Amino acid sequence: MQKQHDWTDDPGQPAEVVLFQQAQTGGRDSLNALMERHDGLVHAVVRRQVLGDLPYAEALQAGRIGLWRAIQRFDPGRGYAFSSYAWPSILHHVWQAVKVHTRAGLAEQNVLGAERFSWQCVVTADPATIVWARSVGRALHRLVARLPERLRYIISARYGLDGHSRCFYRELGAQLGLSGERVRQLHSEALVWLRQPGHSYDLRSLLGRHQQSEYEWAEREAQHWLCKRGGRHGRR
Repeated sequence: MQKQHDWTDDPGQPAEVVLFQQAQTGGRDSLNALMERHDGLVHAVVRRQVLGDLPYAEALQAGRIGLWRAIQRFDPGRGYAFSSYAWPSILHHVWQAVKVHTRAGLAEQNVLGAERFSWQCVVTADPATIVWARSVGRALHRLVARLPERLRYIISARYGLDGHSRCFYRELGAQLGLSGERVRQLHSEALVWLRQPGHSYDLRSLLGRHQQSEYEWAEREAQHWLCKRGGRHGRR
């Protein structure tokens, strides 16, 4: 029996066309079948990208979101090969994940990374520095504690605070009954709130981060996030 290639440029096969039609009208089984059939395409895209320190599993998750969107929008009747149509969508979501992960890493270094630094100081520093480092840790925990419960849990689990083990977006989504993409959005929302000078004043004072450039950067990030959210805070 001749082997069928599942993700070649062959959208015109009747079975494939029917699957797209069913998936786009709410057919979950057909959608799952197409997602599984074309998952190799996601791997092919991810393997060709520079991911920085974004874990491969998270890049795959982002790519699969792009694949899902492509399945929802693909029109087999227009004669396009699905792999050619889906590739840019998958690539876009992988790049977005890399960009968001990089921003989150910078934010962690600038604000949340203070806790790890504080514990290093406890081990190696003089008594005055130990007191300062513990003050930084307490200020950080007070700041995170002011977040709404769900955002607080996401931040704590994402960065391994309060005894949590560090989790990826998909793992957090499974725990909270949300998609990995929704967890990523909530994580971004929490970081925007934490970076606001009015919220993080005590921590910024201890770290000496009251420069105008840092205030302006925090404001730009907040405005960027609000624009993406259509001006809505979306804290649910």
